[in-house]
Amino acid sequence: MNKTVNQKAWFLILPVLFLVAFSAVIPLMTVVNYSVQDTFGNNKFFWAGLEWFKEMLESERMWNALGRQITFSAIILAIEIPLGIFVALNMPKKGFWASVCLVLMSLPLLIPWNVVGTIWQIFGRVDIGLLGYTLAALGIDYNYTQDFYAAWITVIVMDVWHWTSLVALLAYAGLQSIPDAYYQAAKIDQASRWKVFRFIELPKIMGVLMIAILLRFMDSFMIYTEPFVVTGGGPGNSTTFLSIDLVKMALGQFDLGPAAAFSIMYYLVILLVSYVFYTVMTNLDKREGN
Repeated sequence: MNKTVNQKAWFLILPVLFLVAFSAVIPLMTVVNYSVQDTFGNNKFFWAGLEWFKEMLESERMWNALGRQITFSAIILAIEIPLGIFVALNMPKKGFWASVCLVLMSLPLLIPWNVVGTIWQIFGRVDIGLLGYTLAALGIDYNYTQDFYAAWITVIVMDVWHWTSLVALLAYAGLQSIPDAYYQAAKIDQASRWKVFRFIELPKIMGVLMIAILLRFMDSFMIYTEPFVVTGGGPGNSTTFLSIDLVKMALGQFDLGPAAAFSIMYYLVILLVSYVFYTVMTNLDKREGN
């Protein structure tokens, strides 16, 4: 028996489609326009074709920024995902303290990005910052404005402090959804704590972990405000990630053509990785369904 599908529901999402077209597609077309043309002002454009894309692909500056960006995202994921899982596993499951922990874990997520950068900029200063002053008093040479390693450590610790809560809350929600019957069966079988995590908890929260990894990768790969406020991309270019380099190119140097080509390639990389994560999550859902 053939079922009649009601297509009228599509009319409900038309406002959303128009909003997306206005806020995303139209600006994207403007960027595409600049990426294939050159201008000398006065709204006079000259066709450049793929010249800007070729220039960016051959640019050592872009590849260096990409290398720093990939390194930063890899370090962030390697720290925040295991740490978030560890925190979620040790949070109370019920009662008053569970609510307190959830509120405390949510607080860093409520702070705006520029405020986070300002907090850590002051916190790490040797003259007035608690962290910088304490390290200096202990005889540790710490100056994130002049030292490469200090700048990287500051930016990484800042991001871990800000966003580990997101991973912990997602993992905690996944753990809460596991039926008690699994734990009772494990207790009967006298399974160790590690085996409970390895064979029960980890497989059951894998779906939310993939979402957490995707969200943290996208955010860390597009990070701009926090490191820019703290280090300004320095010392030198040590913390000049892709987004910071792109803004410097577009607004600082006003190289609109190369910056537009740069941004499109930047967008395609994020889109490709997001598609890979989406495919993996879809396959996981299919396996759980079977």
